[in-house]
Amino acid sequence: MKSMSVCRVTVSIAVGAALAGVAACSPGSSPDSGKDDRTAHRTSTHVRSLAALRSVEKTTDGADSAKVESTTTVGTLMTMKADGALGWADGLTGNLTITYTGGMMADTMRRAGATSMPARYLPDAYYARMGDTFAEQADGKHWIKYAYDDLAKLAGGSGAYLKDQMQNTTPNQSVKLLLASGDVQKVGVETVRGEKTTHYAGTVNVADLATKNSSLTESQLSDLKKQLTQAGVTTETVDIWVNSQDLLVKKSEKGELTTGRMSSTAYYSDYGVKVAAQEPPPGDTADFKDLIKQHGGIPGSSDSSSGSGATS
Repeated sequence: MKSMSVCRVTVSIAVGAALAGVAACSPGSSPDSGKDDRTAHRTSTHVRSLAALRSVEKTTDGADSAKVESTTTVGTLMTMKADGALGWADGLTGNLTITYTGGMMADTMRRAGATSMPARYLPDAYYARMGDTFAEQADGKHWIKYAYDDLAKLAGGSGAYLKDQMQNTTPNQSVKLLLASGDVQKVGVETVRGEKTTHYAGTVNVADLATKNSSLTESQLSDLKKQLTQAGVTTETVDIWVNSQDLLVKKSEKGELTTGRMSSTAYYSDYGVKVAAQEPPPGDTADFKDLIKQHGGIPGSSDSSSGSGATS
């Protein structure tokens, strides 16, 4: 096997799949005129928005599954699309097809033999199917297994972030971010893919996250702050669009990361869809941990995987 190319691919795919699951844009919160005679109206609107989002959080979480389409850009690192279905009733499960369309990740994938790959999500690990070029370097094996515990142990803080993201990727995470922001506002009524929706927006400030008014527990706020800090985010603009059933149908997130500007837009539909994912055949699967052990650890910052923990 060619050690550097294998390591470079395995670490990069770990980043990409995490991004796809999370993601997975429209303008942020609308500026206010600041006039004193509008203060009471803004406060009342803010309270109603928080109440509405608490309902959306509960309803979306209880839906258990949905079809997902997303587009994500992270600086010069990658531009990617993902399409499939995810379930979250008992840990994250599902199947996505991930296509890299630009950035260093797309170049890395081309060298590995494919720019599009199936990914399978299971509660304790996810699997990415590589191309034949990779299989030629990996004893004929096409799949890579990424156990979440191994990611956390092998990649330090960024690995712990990836593990957390992969195990907690649900549409209502965006709703939680808005609740945590404390300044969420109702933008208006808009049509998304032919469906009437209500648009909410807010800006998450990491430094103020724990003190903002929200329905989240202290532990949940601490976890969110840790996730964003590990990603190099100081502020993140979050927009969501909700239908009449209090289900999230679109979300957009934008922020500045250690790797550059990040933007992510995702659409959710067919809530309650049946989702099933199976482990690939063991004989056709290489373990990420074993690959790293065989080839001297994770490549350094000169690799395409540099800044690997840098997204939400």
